[in-house]
Formats: sequence, structure tokens, C-alpha cells
Amino acid sequence: CVHLQPLASRLVFCCVLQGARVVVSRSFTDFTPQVTLDIKKCDLHRLEDGPPEKAELTREQGLQYYRVMQTIRRMELKADQLYKQKIIRGFCHLYDGQEACAAGIEAAITPTDHLITAYRAHGYTFTRGVSIKEIMAELTGRKGGVAKGKGGSMHMYAPHFYGGNGIVGAQVPLGAGIALACQYQGNNQVCVTLYGDGAANQGQLFESFNMAALWKLPCIFICENNKYGMGTSVERASASTDYYKRGDFIPGIRVDGMDVLCVREATKFAAEHCRSGKGPIIMELQTYRYHGHSMSDPGVSYRTRDEIQEVRSKSDPISMLKDRMLDNNMASVEELKEIDISIRKEVEEATQFSTSDPEPPLEDLCNHIFHNNPPLEVRGTHPWAALKSVS
Repeated sequence: CVHLQPLASRLVFCCVLQGARVVVSRSFTDFTPQVTLDIKKCDLHRLEDGPPEKAELTREQGLQYYRVMQTIRRMELKADQLYKQKIIRGFCHLYDGQEACAAGIEAAITPTDHLITAYRAHGYTFTRGVSIKEIMAELTGRKGGVAKGKGGSMHMYAPHFYGGNGIVGAQVPLGAGIALACQYQGNNQVCVTLYGDGAANQGQLFESFNMAALWKLPCIFICENNKYGMGTSVERASASTDYYKRGDFIPGIRVDGMDVLCVREATKFAAEHCRSGKGPIIMELQTYRYHGHSMSDPGVSYRTRDEIQEVRSKSDPISMLKDRMLDNNMASVEELKEIDISIRKEVEEATQFSTSDPEPPLEDLCNHIFHNNPPLEVRGTHPWAALKSVS
């Protein structure tokens, strides 16, 4: 048997062989601290130069990205389980398969930059700094949830993170508005505005593109193209599937959204473009979701199990990063396994909290309608409803 013990700056492997205990010690200094890796070239629209085709990765960064993506994966698989047990109810859209998008974007922007997305929001809620416990409790509608149990799967928020939006495409003009606020305040911040391929044909997107281009807003519009809008493939839904060219007059980049390093480098490039006053940019992240559109969609009526399995085996974002780190002697199998165990434990503890924490009481129902307002009475469904809203 092999057991890993983190001991100061050394990893200690204890092997028990035929009754004898052999201790093999391996120092962190044995690992490669930094490597330069080849990444896939991005397709460009209205740009002479694009993101680099090489990316530097330190051991610390690799372990951090691995932990973030693996946490999102475990969290989503647990949400799947709780939904099937009818502990999570209502809408629930899972993010497993797309983890490299959230991890790569967050690695390239600052905590004070802004991010707004659609309803597949659990991963971004985590990368923006919300704890697993608060996310899981929100999913189960409990008082300790990030939105106090009143938002659920699609409506989670944090500083500089604006949700979680349930209306398809509605977050795009809001993102342009946040970018306008950044420009107006002159704070050198950008807004990352995410939407899916299913929202990409909406009129409000093109209105937002037009205004953002006219006013040179610092907005990174990102289409997470996971190949299917609900149960409709992109080929059946869009006359042109080159989503990165959809801005026409706005520069665009098409990126391998399954590679966390590709996403990171492309987002860095896009953020620099916006911060330098050149206006908005569009990114298309080619990615894939393993689950159906939502928990009510089995996900195999419009695509085959073989297709899903092929993506898992050839392009999984976590496996890709893990292989790179192992191949370049940046981590050991045992070390990564220990991270997996600690994440499982953390998710399990958060799940225990999310099923034992009380639901919010009825008197809290109407609170926080306004940010800063004296308490006010809220009209109920009948004249004798006595509800108050407290900011």
C-alpha cells in the first residue's frame, strides 16, 4: 500500500512490504519548477497577431489549476447525485467538461475585474471566490447559501460577479453596461461577459456588440461553444458556426476551450486588448458538456454515448493538465491523488452542511429587495399578507 504524508518540504511515501515498513522520501526540489509548453494556435478575426503558441506553467500554477478544475468536477457530480435524490429541485445546469474555461479565465484576470454569465454558473461562482459550502447550500435552498437560499442554481453572486442569469442572452447587454461603468470610472478594469452558442443568434447580442464597438468598451464577450444549444447542434441552429467572427467589426479569437493554458493565454491577450483602449473583443471557447443541457435532459437523445466518451478520453481538461504535469515531472501520481481525496472530503462536508442547514424562514422571503432602504411592507397575494422587506 502507498500512503502520502506531506511533511514540511518533502513528500514521504510509506510502503509496507511483507511486514517490513520502507520509507521512501522525495523532496519537492525533485520536481520541475517550471516548463514551457506548446499550445494550440488560435484562429483570428480582424487581428494581425494573436495569443502566443507557447505557455509557461509553474508547478504551483499547475497544482492550483488542477485543484480548481477537480473541485468544480466533484461539486457538479455531487449536485447530480443530490438532484436525483430530489434534495436539489428546479432548474440545475451542470458544468462538468467545461472546467478549463472557468479556471483559465480566472487565471488571466484580476479579482477586481468583473464577470457575468448565464445559468450554467456553479463553476464561475467558485472561481470568483465563493466557498463550496455556500454553493452547495444555495443549490439545496438553505439559509447558509450564497444568496441565503433564495436564488438556487441559476442565481448566485459575489463581489465583481453578477450571476447567474436565467434568461437566455440577457446577461450580454448587462455585461456591456458593466464595461461602460469601468470605462466611466477609469479604473482599468474589464468585464468578461459569457454566453453560450444557444444564445449567439439573439438580437440583443448584436445590439450590445454595436454599442460596445461604438464606445470602445473594455468588454470581453466570450461564447462558450459546447456544441449544443439545449438539444440542438450548432450546425442545425446557426447558418455560421464561426462565433468568433460574429462581431463582424469586432476582432475575434477562436480558442481550444478544453485546454486551461490556451484559455488563460487567450484571455490574457483579450484583457490586454481591452485595457489598452482598443475596445471590445470576442472569444469563442470550443468546449463540451458531459451532462445534458439541464438535469431534466438525459443528454443522449441528440448525441451518442460514444461521442461523449470520445471527448472524455481524448480531450478531458483535467486529464490533459494531469498528463502534462506528470510527463514533465511537475507532480507525482500520489500527490495528485492526495489532492483528489482532500477535495472529495471538502465536497462531502459541504454536502452535509447543505442538507442539515435550515431553510430560510418565511419572514425572510422579501428581504433585500433594495440595497439600502428603510423597512417597507410588501404586497402579498392577498390583503392580509403581512410581509416586510429589510435591506
